[in-house]
Amino acid sequence: MPRLCKPAVSAPEYVITLEETLEFAEQAHAGKPQLPLALRLIRNTGVLKRHIVQPIEKTLGHPGLTERNRIYEAESKNLTPRVIEGALKNADLAARDIDAIIYVSCTGFSMPSLTAWLINKLGFRPDTRQIPIAQLGCAAGGAAVNRAHDFCLAHPGSNVLIVSCELCSLCYQPDADDIGSLLSDGLFGDAVAAAVVRGNGGVGIELERNASYLIPNTEDWISYAVKDTGFHFQLDRRVPGTMEPLAPVLREFAKDHSWDAGKLDFYIVHAGGPRILDDLAKFLEVDRQVFRHSWATLTEYGNIASAVVFDAARRLFEEDTPSPDATGLIAGFGPGITAEMALGRWSEAPAGELD
Repeated sequence: MPRLCKPAVSAPEYVITLEETLEFAEQAHAGKPQLPLALRLIRNTGVLKRHIVQPIEKTLGHPGLTERNRIYEAESKNLTPRVIEGALKNADLAARDIDAIIYVSCTGFSMPSLTAWLINKLGFRPDTRQIPIAQLGCAAGGAAVNRAHDFCLAHPGSNVLIVSCELCSLCYQPDADDIGSLLSDGLFGDAVAAAVVRGNGGVGIELERNASYLIPNTEDWISYAVKDTGFHFQLDRRVPGTMEPLAPVLREFAKDHSWDAGKLDFYIVHAGGPRILDDLAKFLEVDRQVFRHSWATLTEYGNIASAVVFDAARRLFEEDTPSPDATGLIAGFGPGITAEMALGRWSEAPAGELD
């Protein structure tokens, strides 16, 4: 069975605190009638700090789409090699052992995909498959795990590297002052992550089942308006309430595997915001503490889009080792509204299996 090994996660050096976020918002949008509500919502996110790829003075400006995308390409090449090295080490593999690379990002664009650069520069084989995923937003972390699972089932014994690069601060739009934009300005952070799904062996989450679900007629609830100034994030006020219709989907998904979604041993879910986590706990009838890894990611990094599930998973690995066969759920939520779900259990390679 394919296994998700321990992810490696890194965040850029520049940090902005909650207090600084509120101060900058008050300065930039002084006198706007929606500002008091936006400040209250930002305070309630639970995000205490975020990391950003540039100093805040540069982040708050807008040099144009061309320059922003140049920064995205340069920083993605600067930041991803370290997490890839960490992920390969965690999986006890070398670059030549990887058969496919899944690259996920919704905060910049390049063609060819960064996968081509990685193969050329980091020692991957020329026949490594390239699987870029660009338009699933925050759900792409869960989707990447699922597509890696699918690949390993289709090609037994293969190993898949997942790389997530989310530089959300490069999507900041100084002139956008609607509530959704102001809230996102205080919620999203930058981070990169990588993880390996091994076809055989390794220590981690043995993937047993995956599925996708799209809530009908919600495709415009989370979206980008693509303009001359780049990507303008659009967030419908109904998005925080999406866990009520999705919780039964998660329950049915687990039930089809003869598991109870409310009685699993660990949960790795996308930390889109505090209400997402609170509502999911409510509708799955679990203690909110089961999402402690996602809460920690939200507090320390903010919403880091597709990288959230990998940081939450990293925290699970670094906690006390789960008991053998501990059961768990991985779930990412994003535009569509799309849910990407996986079920797995904790497993360690028998002696000699890594040889």
